[in-house]
Amino acid sequence: MSARASRARYRRILRFASRHLASLWWYELVLPRLGLRVIANKTRQRRLKIIARSFQRLALDLSGLLIKLGQFMSTRLDVLPPEITRELEGLQDEVPAVPFAAIRALAERELGVPLESIFSFVDPEPLAAASLGQVHRAVLSPAEADAAGLTDVVIKIQRPGIDTIVDVDLRALGKIAGWLSRISLVNRRADAPALMAEFAATCLEEIDYLNEAANAERFAANFADNPRVRVPAVAWERTTRRVLTQEDVTDIKITDLPALRAAGIDPADVANEFAAIMFDQVFIHNFFHADPHPGNVFIQPLPEPDANGLTWRMTFIDFGMMGEVPSSLGRALRTTVIAAASRDGAGMVDGMREIGVLMPSADTVELERALTKVFDRFGGVSFVELQKVDPREFRAFASEFTDIIRALPFQFPENFLLVVRAISLTSGVCSSVNPQFNIWNAIEPYSAKLIRAEGGNVIQAFLKDGLSNFALLTRLPKRVDSLISRAEAGQLTLRNPELERRTSTLNRSVRRVISAVLFGVLFIGGLIVIDRHSVLGTWMLIVSAVPLVHALFAEVVARKGPLP
Repeated sequence: MSARASRARYRRILRFASRHLASLWWYELVLPRLGLRVIANKTRQRRLKIIARSFQRLALDLSGLLIKLGQFMSTRLDVLPPEITRELEGLQDEVPAVPFAAIRALAERELGVPLESIFSFVDPEPLAAASLGQVHRAVLSPAEADAAGLTDVVIKIQRPGIDTIVDVDLRALGKIAGWLSRISLVNRRADAPALMAEFAATCLEEIDYLNEAANAERFAANFADNPRVRVPAVAWERTTRRVLTQEDVTDIKITDLPALRAAGIDPADVANEFAAIMFDQVFIHNFFHADPHPGNVFIQPLPEPDANGLTWRMTFIDFGMMGEVPSSLGRALRTTVIAAASRDGAGMVDGMREIGVLMPSADTVELERALTKVFDRFGGVSFVELQKVDPREFRAFASEFTDIIRALPFQFPENFLLVVRAISLTSGVCSSVNPQFNIWNAIEPYSAKLIRAEGGNVIQAFLKDGLSNFALLTRLPKRVDSLISRAEAGQLTLRNPELERRTSTLNRSVRRVISAVLFGVLFIGGLIVIDRHSVLGTWMLIVSAVPLVHALFAEVVARKGPLP
């Protein structure tokens, strides 16, 4: 790619981001503050669909890392509406192919010999064209097959010039992360540039096929005792940094429901097994596939039940994007899952603290209460059942959670980005394979497995809780005495956080209405008198900007809190 083409690509990505960020700012922030929220709500679905469609066109045209982003969003069936995900589904498979002549030249340059000396057949039509590389079916020559122990293989070859493309995309996305870091709602929750640096490191590892081959073998070793999981073997002798030769394991795509049913495979079983296998990766092995979108997972029907009575296996491919869970994060994640399975709001908050999502200073009483309400109302509810819930009820829960989260010192810790990605993709794929999939049914039995795996750690936690409760009992008489003394002195006050929140919101609304009225009086008055008294009219128009600014942005200032 020439320097001119790189600059054009960089500017095009930034133009797309700036245009749509400005549009979202106008519709989601400005219009509601002008009392025109109904316009934002009425046009939201159409606007998001237009954004998704234009992003798909941009990603297919530019390829590179934008494809990865689109693949992630296309699987969020549990969060995004179907109108959005349908626009992006093509990014899972329909990436434009590179002409075989260019692919062949790169492969021969990497391997150091003509392809005919290694393979008895190479299909010039790609089996798959991905964002960073392209896959072709091939058959090893008899001598090569004997050495590798394989015959039918696939060759994964990097797209020519992908190093430059990745560099440009990372610089553009880094610039956008810098923009986001200047938005208070974002920078109070996450260090966007740091997350971008973590994503960049992952992408650079993904374009090293020697690293991917090593990941595949490590993944296979982790599941060596699980007959349900299949991993393609690597032909190391014909693998380099830019060319990867592996066993051909192409089969039924995990989301191809008609093919699954035709093979006598129940999609519900597939969804449950996929969730369990992904949970094992994250919570047990601490080494997980971070890109398990439908194009990277196949289902292999077996001609007859194997020794374990299984009639199908699950095959994972593309181990370029893998994540590792540090031991401290792993313990925190296990705590959170066990708490979620037992509908324990306080335990969930403790797990969030351990993960690092909540800072130690966070006052989480309201968050615990809200989580308990969510467990009571939505625990055990499937994706299809959620769609039948009254939208007004969802909005009420969302509004309450938004206010609570904004008041908390919440952040997005390091080493957590890929965990969130993997779990989000898992949830989306399971909902796609089986709309009746119930995440609680997957978590509850798994929590028992985690408790058994924790073993002594659970006993230690029990003893720790016992000591903590004993210490609390020793302090209790003194605290009760202090409480009685404050009550006798008339210094005892009771707080109702919900009432305080609503009262504060009402006060801010009244002040903003007064400001809006004052703006209207000054602005209209200025227009009326400007013809006769130009100086007075001009000053009235200028001064009217002060109450206008207050009416539009007082809420933002209030949520930020007083300046230090």
